[in-house]
Amino acid sequence: MISLSILFCDRRLAPNQFQHKKSKPKLVLTEQHTIVMEKVFNRGFTPIRVQGEFKMRLLKIITALFAFGTVTAPAHAASVLNEILSDGVLKVGTTGDWNPMTMKDTATNSYTGYDIDVMTELAKDLGVKAEFVPTDWKTLVSGVTSGKYHMTGSASISPSRAKAAGYSNSYFSLATVPLTLKKNANKFTDWADLDKASVIVAATLGTTQEKQVKQFFPNAKYKIVEAPARDFQEVLAGRADAHITSNVEAYKLVAKYPEMMVVPVSAPKAPTPIAMLLPQADQVWINYVNTWIALKTKRGFFADLGRKWQLAN
Repeated sequence: MISLSILFCDRRLAPNQFQHKKSKPKLVLTEQHTIVMEKVFNRGFTPIRVQGEFKMRLLKIITALFAFGTVTAPAHAASVLNEILSDGVLKVGTTGDWNPMTMKDTATNSYTGYDIDVMTELAKDLGVKAEFVPTDWKTLVSGVTSGKYHMTGSASISPSRAKAAGYSNSYFSLATVPLTLKKNANKFTDWADLDKASVIVAATLGTTQEKQVKQFFPNAKYKIVEAPARDFQEVLAGRADAHITSNVEAYKLVAKYPEMMVVPVSAPKAPTPIAMLLPQADQVWINYVNTWIALKTKRGFFADLGRKWQLAN
């Protein structure tokens, strides 16, 4: 609503006495205008006395304000869901180095894994094509916040990531276990054996495990490697005594590299739900994905997929 005070401004009102804000226009009154206002109310001045040129100017000002307010009304940002449906493409950030979740075949530049199946199914249900965008762990979140991709595959839920990006509801959980070479079987039998100054524990930069090695092994030395290098490669090469990873990946690594073993710890550490990373402010897109997850869970999709990829949950 436009204040009645506008009707009582004197003819010395100038265009530069209006200020523009995105939400709504604001009329700025000078000290002279205040004096005129006092005269209006103290001396019985009425709008009827407004004559001629000033009356026309006043009408133009009021009309402009109404038009201006309409043009500058705030608009809600469109959801990426609209972009996905319009372009016919769902862009998914994936690292391609987490067996059995996402694995890249460098010869064909294609991906396979649990995450790949999940995202392909989501794209199918959206009626669009899935496009897998290469990323790494240290830039996983920034790829979402910058709009490089619409979402990621599975990622551990953590408060630090949640500061910048949104999460879907969780559909799977994992825990952390240590791995070493079989020749170290007598040397490492539980967590405490690894927490020594003489032990080197490896982790991959940007992963949840990078933070965990410092938390679990405050007395050990750390070897942090950057993708595409991986922490388990440091163990295989003898540059580290052990590394930690999810129980999901651990047994895949042991099957692939017979010289490795899971340290027979009393219990895994840090049970953690995993979910998809999404644009934090896009509640429309988050709601859609959560609805899809709930429906697919109820229909057994995730359970069937877990059995296909031999996920121990």
